[in-house]
Amino acid sequence: MEPIRTCLGCRARTEPAQLVRIAAPGGTAVVDEGRRLPGRGAWVHPTQQCAERAIRSLPRALRQRHLDTSPIARWADGLA
Repeated sequence: MEPIRTCLGCRARTEPAQLVRIAAPGGTAVVDEGRRLPGRGAWVHPTQQCAERAIRSLPRALRQRHLDTSPIARWADGLA
């Protein structure tokens, strides 16, 4: 049985196959395409609405006080 993850944007619970993992190696939040980057990860639906909602919660979810979320904001803009 595959684990269930919660989208950080809309709080819906679903399988990881329907979500995108975000990680923060080096203090910068990035989309983890291969789902293999080290450290904590956050999960979001690949929609602009969920990604934009998740940006405010990323520092806490990834346990990083000073987190650059600009790459995620650019990624979310491209989802429109």
